[in-house]
Amino acid sequence: MGFPGTWMTESESVVYRVVPKCACSTIGQVMFYSDNGRFFDGDIHDADHGMHKWAFEASQPRITENVQAHRSYAFTCVRNPYTRILSSFFDKICGIQRNGKRYRGKLVPLLIQKYGIEVGSPEDGFEFDQVKSFRRFLLFARDTIRWRRPMDPDIHWSAMSGHVSTFILNGGTYDNIFWTERFNEGMQSVLDAIDTPVQVKLDEVPRFNESEGHGPKRAHPVEDYFDDLSMHLVYEIYKKDFQLFKYDFEDPSNKMPVGEIDLDEVHAKLGE
Repeated sequence: MGFPGTWMTESESVVYRVVPKCACSTIGQVMFYSDNGRFFDGDIHDADHGMHKWAFEASQPRITENVQAHRSYAFTCVRNPYTRILSSFFDKICGIQRNGKRYRGKLVPLLIQKYGIEVGSPEDGFEFDQVKSFRRFLLFARDTIRWRRPMDPDIHWSAMSGHVSTFILNGGTYDNIFWTERFNEGMQSVLDAIDTPVQVKLDEVPRFNESEGHGPKRAHPVEDYFDDLSMHLVYEIYKKDFQLFKYDFEDPSNKMPVGEIDLDEVHAKLGE
């Protein structure tokens, strides 16, 4: 299986396990800059040079060797499950992607037909009942994760613990897992722990939010999207994420973590 979703600087200063919807665009750009002294011109997910990615065959032996020997500092970044699934809905389901099309071609028509979801369009200013549609999307997300129907779960809404675990199961060890909600503090702790060819001044790094501006803006506070049933569904899907990464399941309006992440616990529970 190897190390899917793993990126590494060419200088091998640091290794990062990508977790979708958790500041991965900004983290990738920081890594790229720390080696090349410039940001990648475009979406870092499209970068085909300047860093190692598991998706590149030539990078796989280098990443495998490094990770299994724990030669470099390794980290990942996580996010509150409530805001992450909401972000996935607005970006991937409602938004127009950077190629000008809907995400995954037939996915949105399928959701409209099978789950009665509305997504609006740029022509109508994305006018639709966001709360009702999001709650129906949650049913779909649960169906994909629990029963793999009507399709396999998508990486943008499958559980973070699943992404994080593949790295551990294949012999990787994390030195740091930090929260998107405390990004500057967490990313700085990574930079402080490694030697990079180019110094990165974090307060001068722009935020690379590649999903922004492609779809509707969230019209309500986070908690308005989650009634009792929605919270139950979210817990069913993301129970491990809440527990391991110390987020507050009881209160969707509280996006901040409520405890410290225990790396030993993460390695023990996700390495089984």
